[in-house]
Amino acid sequence: MTGDFSLPMSRRQALFAGAAMPFAFAMPAYATERQILNAPEGASQMAQEFVTTKDGVEIFYKDWGPKDAQPIVFHHGWPLSSDDWDAQLLFFVYKGYRVVAHDRRGHGRSTQVSGGNDMDHYAADASAVVEHLDLRNAIHIGHSTGGGEVARYVARYGEPQGRVAKAILVSSVPPLMLKTPRNPDGTPIEVFNGYRQALAANRAQFYLDVASGPFYGFNRPGAKVSQGIIFNWWRQGMMGGAKSHYEGIKAFSETNQTDDLKAITVPTLVTQGSDDQIVPYKDASLLQAKLIKNSTLKIYNGYPHGMLTTHADVINPDLLAFIQG
Repeated sequence: MTGDFSLPMSRRQALFAGAAMPFAFAMPAYATERQILNAPEGASQMAQEFVTTKDGVEIFYKDWGPKDAQPIVFHHGWPLSSDDWDAQLLFFVYKGYRVVAHDRRGHGRSTQVSGGNDMDHYAADASAVVEHLDLRNAIHIGHSTGGGEVARYVARYGEPQGRVAKAILVSSVPPLMLKTPRNPDGTPIEVFNGYRQALAANRAQFYLDVASGPFYGFNRPGAKVSQGIIFNWWRQGMMGGAKSHYEGIKAFSETNQTDDLKAITVPTLVTQGSDDQIVPYKDASLLQAKLIKNSTLKIYNGYPHGMLTTHADVINPDLLAFIQG
């Protein structure tokens, strides 16, 4: 191979080049060369899986399935990426749906931006993806912080634009996680300050502790622990930017989304596990169901915050039933 390699690579080129490098070394030389020489026209279009927002942030997204099928848009939790939806993306794409999932700014493969790490920008970025793909009659599913993103997106963009058919909030943060005089049952600020301190001191260890402990309920007696799930959570977290993650703690804990929930009128499934150690369900899903006009509430006894992964065999068919109902 010849050519001038002195030109700087863009972030998206570097990401895909870096992801491909281990596989290039693992393959015999003839196989690598053959694949390069015989690559189908348009193979480099993987780089088009980004949309640039109005403030110049590159948002990575996945778009699988028939383009004329009903779209389901997935919004991930903190500090993860669209990869956290693997079990749902595969389930729904093989049910005939078009599935779309993006990496929030500062997370995963999206730009490790310095600013805009707040719920307003999260929702605007989601809208940029939706408008870029011109998705209509869509189902929006959000987990944890992604549930807050869904609530703000649907209230501010989705319903006003007539693009949303239904919404699903899973183990989600609204209306407000933080304990305040008007929200006495919320989580004390000291807890979130502890998150910030642990992240700043040793983010790698903090993420390992969260994944191996309360997130999936692996700290419970008799829990069936999966090292693969733990490492995958850690991998996703470490792909993102420390500053975005640090500031994201304020976004998911201190954003009051009561008005967002009240503004939602489309049919909405609200669901959570009763053993959620990250977002207490009595201060989250129970209140969401009361504030959303057209809601259906489903609580799973003993399920953890990360139940979409640990109990996908149960959750996925229930999500499908709501979507098709």
